[in-house]
Amino acid sequence: MHQDSRIYVAGHRGLVGSALMRALVRRDCAHLITRTHADLDLACPADVERFFAHERPEFVFLAAARSDQGHLGGEDECLRRHLAIHTNVIHQAWRSGVRRLLILGASSLYPPDCPSPIRESYLGVDTSPLRDDAPCVQAKRAGIEMCWSYNRKFGTRYLAAMPCRLYGPGDRHEAGQASLVPTLIQAFHQAKVRGDQRVELGGDRTARQDLLFSDDLAEACVHLMIMTDDQYQQHLIPDAPPLFNVGSGAPLRLETLAEAVRKVVGYRGEVIWDAGRPGFVAEKPLDASRVRALGWSPATPLEAGVRQAYAAYLKQVAAMESTNGS
Repeated sequence: MHQDSRIYVAGHRGLVGSALMRALVRRDCAHLITRTHADLDLACPADVERFFAHERPEFVFLAAARSDQGHLGGEDECLRRHLAIHTNVIHQAWRSGVRRLLILGASSLYPPDCPSPIRESYLGVDTSPLRDDAPCVQAKRAGIEMCWSYNRKFGTRYLAAMPCRLYGPGDRHEAGQASLVPTLIQAFHQAKVRGDQRVELGGDRTARQDLLFSDDLAEACVHLMIMTDDQYQQHLIPDAPPLFNVGSGAPLRLETLAEAVRKVVGYRGEVIWDAGRPGFVAEKPLDASRVRALGWSPATPLEAGVRQAYAAYLKQVAAMESTNGS
């Protein structure tokens, strides 16, 4: 992959997709291909076929399938749409001669009872995780399996990146859909605006989270896409799905993260942790030694990342206030 390569980023407006766009722009990539959902429905086979036939991308980053669709359209819709997107994009990528393709998995694809830190080889230990988002999990697993199948049958070089919990510009802040960092940002910001004297947080403050800034994940994805064929063969696990963990390598205590967010937001009140109240929980870290062996490592300090995430949140708030005011 070089500056003149034709690169398609599916889902370019989302948390990961927007970070990928920034990473590719930093590399002066001149032929970035994007489409909004209104312009291209990736779940429609005919639309995807026409798109690949016309644009002929050489490299594809598939970051379009969202993990919250099970809440937005029901579990059956989540499963159907994820399966359709992966099937259409991967198949048409092969038909049109795409050189490399990368899809986004998630740490939630691993079995809940696997050892810590989580290694890529643990993916096939259990195929029935008991999770609320199980249909989305199974659909993403199917996408990884499809990449592996095409690699074996057609000699393609398709793979998956398995990130830990992410945060950054483009994160979702809507009620019921916000993840860890957006939840903390919103809680401290609203408390500051209201003048609250205390913020109560649920969960164990000593629990640890494997947390990564979205732009650091994007850099890891680019590293994976520019591997030489020799590196590809050297770093893949034999007879296993073609996937790479992307984790921070330094899990954070929840109270450390909350303090960083509180400081960036500028909230000066008291923070109360209630371990008996439902809230944040510990998550097992990912073993990311294989992608680190390719020369990648996280580059964004926590406070710097939170500042960028908070700045993006303030822009969203200002946009909503402007819309409501008009």
